[in-house]
Amino acid sequence: MIQGELAELRARHTDDVPVLHAELYEDVVTRSRGDTRPWRPVGAASGHSPYEPREPSDDVAFFSVVERATGELAGEALLWSIDAHNRSAHLGISLRPGSRGRGLGEDVVRLLCRYGFSVRGLHRLQVDTLADNAAMIRAASANGFALEGTLRGSAWVCGEFLDEVVMGLMVEDWRAAAA
Repeated sequence: MIQGELAELRARHTDDVPVLHAELYEDVVTRSRGDTRPWRPVGAASGHSPYEPREPSDDVAFFSVVERATGELAGEALLWSIDAHNRSAHLGISLRPGSRGRGLGEDVVRLLCRYGFSVRGLHRLQVDTLADNAAMIRAASANGFALEGTLRGSAWVCGEFLDEVVMGLMVEDWRAAAA
């Protein structure tokens, strides 16, 4: 478990699946905005939910986010596309609707950075998000991520092409900000 001020990251539990599936996957718009793959009808109990606990992997690390003050499941966080050769990864978070707007996102990004840089020994972390995702851009910026570019019309979301932004953070910048 990795603890922050407001949140903690822990392994995914089986009883997290129905909650995360109902609130993050079954909301088609939210899921479509947070995943590049098209939404498909998948039942929470089918064994194919994207929130099912998985075998440990070298190229992805899935966490459940828990709000420290209440002990309540707040969402999911992950490092994905972990590249051991280039020592880089992408990060993503998705919070349940009732957990948004309270500063958890910033703390979760901070915890993912700590995990990626201190535990996994990565050199670079990257955020790819829709250009209108102000909450994610704010959480990443507060943790030192710099805007590196805009990918115009690169994401097909609910019937339209939207811009994405790419933000990056290097380990040396993270260390300097933490000092």
